[in-house]
Formats: sequence, C-alpha cells, structure tokens
Amino acid sequence: MFHVALFSMNYFIKTFGCQMNVSDSERIAAFLEEHNFSSSDNIKEADLVIFNTCGIKQTAENRAYSMINNLRKEKKRNVQIIMTGCLANRADVQKRMKSKVDLFFPVKDIKEFENWIIENYLEIGNWKLEIAAPNKITNKENIAYLSINPKYSSNYAAYVPIMTGCNNFCAYCVVPNARGREVSRPAEEIISEIKDLIAKGYKSITLLGQNVNSYKSPTTINYQLSTKNAQKEINFATLLKKINSIPGKFWINFVSSHPKNMDDKLIETVVKSKKVCEWIHLPVQAGDDDILRKMNRRYTQKHYLEQIKKIRAAFKKYKPQHQFSISSDIIVGFPGETKKQFLESAAVMKKSKFDMVFFGQYSPRPETVAWKMKDNVSQKEKVWRENFLNEILKKTAFTNNKKYLNKTLEVLIEKEKGGFYFGKTRTQKNVKLQAKKKGLVGKFTKVLIKKAHAWNLEGEID
Repeated sequence: MFHVALFSMNYFIKTFGCQMNVSDSERIAAFLEEHNFSSSDNIKEADLVIFNTCGIKQTAENRAYSMINNLRKEKKRNVQIIMTGCLANRADVQKRMKSKVDLFFPVKDIKEFENWIIENYLEIGNWKLEIAAPNKITNKENIAYLSINPKYSSNYAAYVPIMTGCNNFCAYCVVPNARGREVSRPAEEIISEIKDLIAKGYKSITLLGQNVNSYKSPTTINYQLSTKNAQKEINFATLLKKINSIPGKFWINFVSSHPKNMDDKLIETVVKSKKVCEWIHLPVQAGDDDILRKMNRRYTQKHYLEQIKKIRAAFKKYKPQHQFSISSDIIVGFPGETKKQFLESAAVMKKSKFDMVFFGQYSPRPETVAWKMKDNVSQKEKVWRENFLNEILKKTAFTNNKKYLNKTLEVLIEKEKGGFYFGKTRTQKNVKLQAKKKGLVGKFTKVLIKKAHAWNLEGEID
C-alpha cells in the first residue's frame, strides 16, 4: 500500500461549493491520512493546506483568493498551499496565484498530488499507488481517486459519487472545463461502497454527479434471457434498483438531474423504489425558451412543465399516501434576459409550485460560452429579480408545508443545538423539535408536525 511520512504533518482542507467538492475533500483527507498526515481543525496550525475551490460564482472564487493571500502573509510559518477543484485548471488563476500556491492539481489527477507529496514530504522509495483495480477502470480518463475509501465527515449520512464531469456544456457552466467529460464509476464499486456504509449503520446515502441520470456503468453484468446470457448496460434507473435492493433501513437521494434525461422509465423507477426518498431536484435554470436555447439547455418550457406533471402523476399513482417535494435551480439576469423573458421564470415557478429553489445571480465565468456574451443586466436588477422569485417561492413552499400539519413523519435527526434537534424528512423538509430525549442525532425519529412555515416545520416526538 502506501509508504508513510518521515514525521507526522498536519493538514487542513477548506472546501468551497457543491456536495461533489465535499465528497472529493473526504477522499483527499483519506489519501493524506494514508500518508501519515494528521487532520487539524485549525488552519493556522496546519503544515499543508488544501483549498478545494468552486468556480461557479465569483463570490466563492474571491473568498478562496482572500484566504490564500492571508495565509501566505504569515511569513513565520512554512506552510504549503495546494489548490484543487474548479479553479485549479484555469490559466488565469494559475497566473494570478502562482507566487502564493505551491501546487495546482485537478482532483482526478491524484497521482500528480502523490508525486508532489513524495518529493516534498516522503522518502523516495519503491512507490506504488493502489487506489483502484486497473481491470475495473475501462475509461480513458483517470477517475482512480473515486476508488479511494473516503474519510466520511458524518457517521450516519454519506455522499457517494457515481460519476464525475459533464458533457452538456451549458453556456454559463464551468464544470466541463473544470472536471472534464462524463466518466461513470463501475456499478460494482458503487454498490460495494454503499453496502459497507449500510453495514456500518449509515442511514442516508446521497448519490452525486453533475448529471446523475446520464450515468452508464463502464462495466456490464449478465442477465439470463431465456436460455442465453445477454449483456446489458447499467444505466441510472438500473443502478437505483440495485441500490434499493440492498438489505437494511436507509434512505437514497440523488443530485443533480438534467431535465433532458429525466425520462418516463427513470421517473417510474424513482417513485416505485421504496428506499428512494420522495424528493426530486430538477433544475430548470430559466423559463423562457430563447434564454434556455442561449444557455444550451436543450429543452423548452413546455417540455419541463410536462416532466413536472409526469412526476406529480407518478407520485400520486404509486405513493398516494406520501407527501413529495420538487426543488429546482434558477439563474436570474443571464446575458440578454429581458424583463419579459424573466417573467417566464416566474410563470414556471407558479405552475410548478416548487418546495425549494436555489437562486443564482448570473456571474460571468471564464472559459464558458456566456463569458463572451455581454453581461447587460445590472446587479441591482439581478437582486430585484431574485427577490421577486423568492416571494413566489415563499407562498408555494408555505402552501406545500401546511399539508404536513398534524401528520407523523419519519425524521432523520442531524444535529442538536440550544435544546433543540434539527433534522430532515424524506422530502428534504427541515424540522425543528425540542430535544426532550438524548442521543437521537443520526437516528430516525417519528415526529408529529405541529407548525408549518415557509422554510421549515416544527414538531414534537410522537
């Protein structure tokens, strides 16, 4: 396996952005500890600091620059600074931070990171990186880092990446450039990781990918058809069925989905699978067809609304006694978006009756198609548009949440603070309740809902 360091060193990881970055950081942490590094909770005490960056918004990018600059000013310490994540590949970032950062590396190129560690911290010896079985990796791109057993940040809920990269090239998005093309993990590897988690008592599994519903396993399995063995590819629907069949009591969630790949078979599989939670996150991004075309989203408002209608019909057909929720993402102020076009996003919200929407004010991102478009919607207007949509969301979310009143729900308790427990339902509703019993964090608890608000529910242990 791995050689060990000559002496123990401390590391600190700062993670920006999405759940995928969180999962990546968990794998980097495990990788470092295999090399005899020790985790530090204090960035000022670390010998090695890794910034796992996000390039989706300028604000997250600026925060990373600020932290790195401040850290480098501490001249009394000989700290090594590493940058990975979405910003690590960008030429302008590397030029800007060249004197501040010791190594830039894309997270999938974990071998490059190991070579750097060898050179800077470890004995030169007979090295061998054993983080993936070569016969299982048939893709051209290196995804060996996903085979590292992560250092999970929770002992009851885990992120499990099933793929990385993206082929969609939405005009505003940095992911294809930052992470490369879509590469799926072998289904056997995913299922093995989840089985291990369930055996350890994990209660919630969230499958991750930039577009999970385009998942295609790089390996195949045999199916018995009549008297012949046939090869059948494992797609996302098939993967969900296989995970759903794993023994044990646990929840399955997944993010994120692309509307163009949310077909009828997948909808039916999601809704009929007992362990898959009654929550679907389906980003719409915009309501106007012309803006969707400029974004390169490859669907129309009509198509999206038809999918929402199918999802609602499927839940009512197969889980009539269950509440369900639908959430989305919307970008306001995309280049050239007129007030009239923006109001189409409002129309989609009113028709879809979302439970939650994650809003983003358009921010020009280098190396994207939209980078060359004129960012002609003012910041003031973007703020107004987001607030306008948020008022719509408050109404629909509150109306949806009132349906939970006086019902007993299963809640996974996530934390205890100030005499209260905070947890989530299977529909991703936040629930607050008094901590009258101790030791419920990480456990399923029956909760009677007594109050409903726009953004959360309140209840008591049933």
